[in-house]
Amino acid sequence: MRLGNNFFGFKFIRVYNKQSLFIKYMSMSLIIVFFSFLVLGTILTIVITNYWTNEKISTLQNRADSVGNYLVEKILSNAPIDSSTTYFIDSYDLDTIQRTLELFARDTDTDIFVTKTNGEAFIIQSNERIFYTSTIYLTDVVEQTLMTGSYSGTGTLGNIYKSDRFIVARPLSYTQDRSGGNIGVIIVTASGKDITSFTDMILRIFILSAVASLVLSILAISIFSYNMVKPLKQMAKAAKQFGKGDFSVRVKETTNDEIGELAVAFNNMADSLASSETIRKSFVANVSHELKTPMTTIAGFIDGILDGTIAPEKHRYYLNIVSDEIKRLSRLVHSMLNLSRIDNGELKINYNRFDLLTILVTTVITYEQELDKRNIEVRGLDSISPKFVYGDKDLIHQVVYNLIENAVKFTDEGGYIEFDIKENSDKTVFRIKNSGQGIRKEELSLVFDRFYKTDKSRSKDKKGLGLGLYLVRSIIHLHGGEVKADSVYGEYTVFEFTLPKKQTRKIDSRV
Repeated sequence: MRLGNNFFGFKFIRVYNKQSLFIKYMSMSLIIVFFSFLVLGTILTIVITNYWTNEKISTLQNRADSVGNYLVEKILSNAPIDSSTTYFIDSYDLDTIQRTLELFARDTDTDIFVTKTNGEAFIIQSNERIFYTSTIYLTDVVEQTLMTGSYSGTGTLGNIYKSDRFIVARPLSYTQDRSGGNIGVIIVTASGKDITSFTDMILRIFILSAVASLVLSILAISIFSYNMVKPLKQMAKAAKQFGKGDFSVRVKETTNDEIGELAVAFNNMADSLASSETIRKSFVANVSHELKTPMTTIAGFIDGILDGTIAPEKHRYYLNIVSDEIKRLSRLVHSMLNLSRIDNGELKINYNRFDLLTILVTTVITYEQELDKRNIEVRGLDSISPKFVYGDKDLIHQVVYNLIENAVKFTDEGGYIEFDIKENSDKTVFRIKNSGQGIRKEELSLVFDRFYKTDKSRSKDKKGLGLGLYLVRSIIHLHGGEVKADSVYGEYTVFEFTLPKKQTRKIDSRV
């Protein structure tokens, strides 16, 4: 049986988990509301029943006290007393007592019994006239009353009644002259129908109110749940569109709560995905172009040499072109490999001490032909002394190469490129400045992003993939340094990076 219960319990949980969020929220809210009303109704019933029961008992006690005091003080005090018996009450006019009790019981659902100390009820006042004298003994109630001084409870009074009634009893004490003790017991009973009727009425009112409140709660919870779940459904629908490659869908931002914050974050994510998708497509196109163009050139020149189309005296010239294209492909592949290793946290820094000036000079020499061709002036090299730094020589060489390549591309013809290397107490600062159109202020914070290429005015960089400056930043950060850019649009651009003097190893090489 236990396994069966567990099975059905797990089955219910599985079915519940498969329901929509709207149904889950609605069902859970309604269950909570229902049990709240159930608990409230139970507590209300108990409180009302106890209250009216206590009130009924208190009323009967007051009535018993009034009747008892009246009988003793006004009637029994005039009766002849026989000291040899406690049943002196027999000698008094019973009809007079009966009429007196009728006055107390009139217009109430109350029965009054006057008994002797042995439990015999010799006076009975019932509004329904269902009792008759001299044959009823209420020994149990009388004994408890005489023993404890009072009695209250519910019952059938020795099966006299068909249903339970409230019962209150108190002794009749006669203390004048010779008696000095209990001479009998007065018992007052009442039906609980009025309490039951009142409780039923309260419960009916409560149930009607609860049903009305439940209906209103269902409507309110439905509207609230729908409004709360609606943005989530929109997000789910948008996410499905994202899965199909459509990143144009956005979610309405209608609230300032957590759902609203989620919608804002979702839309930001969508913007990022759309931007990433645009960059990815551009990257794929650029990579395809970068690979296709030199490979076509290489294949064309080699085929021309092999089939004799190119004269032998031109072989060396075209082989130099092929060599340059192969080097360019090699740099592209090397950059892509470094990018992958950085993203995977696999790029390790091989620290060595080397001269940064030597790397700068050898790199500038590789661009000597381009610099002369465009009449670009190189400044600052003659004033820089050797500067030794700690780092990965190959990676720092790539940083310097990428910065110089970027400067050469965007320096205006007849302009200049200026270099400077300085040492501070804790770092070495490398600075490169070039004249030219520069970078707009709003683009400065983006130039180091992966695959980012500046505005259309700089689109003359047909060979760029937007990886050079991203790799510069990544490599410098891996070394524990910083890199920044500054520019005055239409005049110049400055790139600057720093390397700490002491070797710095980062625990996590991801950037």
